[in-house]
Amino acid sequence: MNTGGSPIREEDLHAYVDGALAGPERARIEEYLARHPDVAARLRGHGELRQRLREQLAPIMDEPIPPELNLARMVEAHRRRRHIPWRIAASVVLALGIGGVGGWHMRGATESPNTGLAALAREAAASYQVYAADSTRPVEMPASDSAQLVSWISQRLARPIALPNLASAGYRFMGGRLVATEHGPAGLFLYDDAQGTRIAMMVRPMARKDDMPMSAHKAPGLSGYAWVDQGLGYSLIGPASVPDIHPVADEVRRQVDAPPVRG
Repeated sequence: MNTGGSPIREEDLHAYVDGALAGPERARIEEYLARHPDVAARLRGHGELRQRLREQLAPIMDEPIPPELNLARMVEAHRRRRHIPWRIAASVVLALGIGGVGGWHMRGATESPNTGLAALAREAAASYQVYAADSTRPVEMPASDSAQLVSWISQRLARPIALPNLASAGYRFMGGRLVATEHGPAGLFLYDDAQGTRIAMMVRPMARKDDMPMSAHKAPGLSGYAWVDQGLGYSLIGPASVPDIHPVADEVRRQVDAPPVRG
């Protein structure tokens, strides 16, 4: 990607979305986007998703750090036993999550220790709110291109994924897209029923590879279930008014039964 001068990198586009560019650099990106509406549409989606995440995080940003995660207490506890290895110090800094989304990461960890399911559930809810409500282009690739879609998402996640068929539960596959999360790329697959009610399955690799049992999660107006299978995290989410989301999630879990990691 270039504008006739130095190439425009993906990092430049992310910096633009983050509002980190000004003056000539910002103007250069805007000129490029004006000539590439497909890229502009993709960045708008990323921007909308980030805004949703900020809105969801707003209620917890000012909450105090739980006592068990207080840095001073953690350091003192380790000092009593022995000198703190550098790995522990690094993990403390990462756990405190310096930056705008730190409270969210840590909140998820305290709600469900060492699983990451809380973070996955919030990401799925945010993506659902952005894309499932889109009446114009909710998916990047339609159901007719499902084989290509699965291949694309599998390549980006570096894991083979399975696309569940939910026709027996009354849901038709609409299509899907690659979405950005705070933990890297994820696949988002949309389904709808005869009444037009949409549900979504999100899948992404998890930092911890341990299998985790299915856990219910909720967001304003939404409900769903999340779990981890062979290092892949799944979340099935839909409107809170959907009465049968649990058995549908069970069916998704039965079908995906994560394929083995590529050798």
